[in-house]
Amino acid sequence: MSSNPSPPFKIQLADRLVKLPPYVLARVNALRDAKRQAGQDVIDLGMGNPSEPPQDVVIDKLNEAARDPNNHGYSKATGILNLKREVAAKYQRKFGVRLDPHNEVVVTIGSKEGFSHMLLATVGPGDNVIIPAPFFPAHKYAVAMAGASVIALEVGNHERFLSDIAFTCEHLSPPPKLVVFNYPHNPSSVTVEPEFWVEVVKLAKKYGFMVISDFAYADVAFDGYQPPSFLAAPGAKEVGVEFTTMSKGYNMAGWRVGFCCGNPEMVKALGVIKGYYDYGLFQAIQIAAIVALRHTDAAVEAQSRIYQARRDLLLDGLRKQGWQVPTPKAGMFVWGKYPEPWASQMNSVDFAMYMLENANVALSPGTGFGSAGEGYCRMALVENENRLKQALRQMGRCLERDSKPHQATEPASNGAEKSVVSATG
Repeated sequence: MSSNPSPPFKIQLADRLVKLPPYVLARVNALRDAKRQAGQDVIDLGMGNPSEPPQDVVIDKLNEAARDPNNHGYSKATGILNLKREVAAKYQRKFGVRLDPHNEVVVTIGSKEGFSHMLLATVGPGDNVIIPAPFFPAHKYAVAMAGASVIALEVGNHERFLSDIAFTCEHLSPPPKLVVFNYPHNPSSVTVEPEFWVEVVKLAKKYGFMVISDFAYADVAFDGYQPPSFLAAPGAKEVGVEFTTMSKGYNMAGWRVGFCCGNPEMVKALGVIKGYYDYGLFQAIQIAAIVALRHTDAAVEAQSRIYQARRDLLLDGLRKQGWQVPTPKAGMFVWGKYPEPWASQMNSVDFAMYMLENANVALSPGTGFGSAGEGYCRMALVENENRLKQALRQMGRCLERDSKPHQATEPASNGAEKSVVSATG
């Protein structure tokens, strides 16, 4: 028997994992956690994690359903029929869209799971996919993990965005197979009107690309604005699907209830992928989700009013401090340019670190959403008004005291290709 020692065993990970970029918020999150472990009160505006619970009637139904032994077996990967019927009823009631619950609705384990699996079902190596910029990280990295290539186009101007899509379709080979839309937009909260989706359908038919509408913030809107559904545009179901979620307006983020609706071929393809990957959502949660969809519309509207009050408070305070912040009409975030002289001397990661170090307020740096986000920070409307006032006071004192900021000693990369934020952000 040889006495020579064996070489150390080497774990060889898949290229798709090795190629994922460094976690741009690692520094911010590490300092936040260290401060909290040391007993400091950090106000976290970085993550869009709803702070209110679901309605009691929904929790009571979950408890009741969880005690039923019939609900503890494997569930259908595509969701129970009664929940899909309730989703179809909501689309009819709210958007005037008729959906076949058998063939045009799939229940997903949160909209991000559904989105990621839909990419596996629709694109692969050699395909090109357009996504909005700045981008929600899952939009870019789900495409990358499916093996396709990403083209990120800025969404700030609607007409320019559509024009850029058409230009890309005409000049790129192969032309984009799929275009991802996200309105109300995360992180910028940009919104559109129904006419926008009419133009999208026309472009999709002209250039032959499929459409995915990420409609995560369908239920959180302000000042009388109603986010329009892509599926309400004539011909939309011929070219694409829409993802929605109960995480936001219904305060059910941890329950992971999402839906994919629209084109029956794409819906079926997602169901095939899900059949190989999962056994579906816990049936008791699906039953409770039916109750939420059926009986809590008033609570969803009330939740939007809570977010609107927080929005107004935060906008007023930030503008007094010199931030440039548009007024969002929907979503859970304020997206703003941080003020001078910091904007000229710090990239967004360094500024977020500076705020965390000196003001005990955690923000999401804009580069976490790609290079188009540089110079911005995203703030979630998840803290109550008293906590938001405290955050503004702490930030204001910090900015006033340190009128000549210094560049951080470890500047972070600004490149979109080297940035990613939390999967649940």
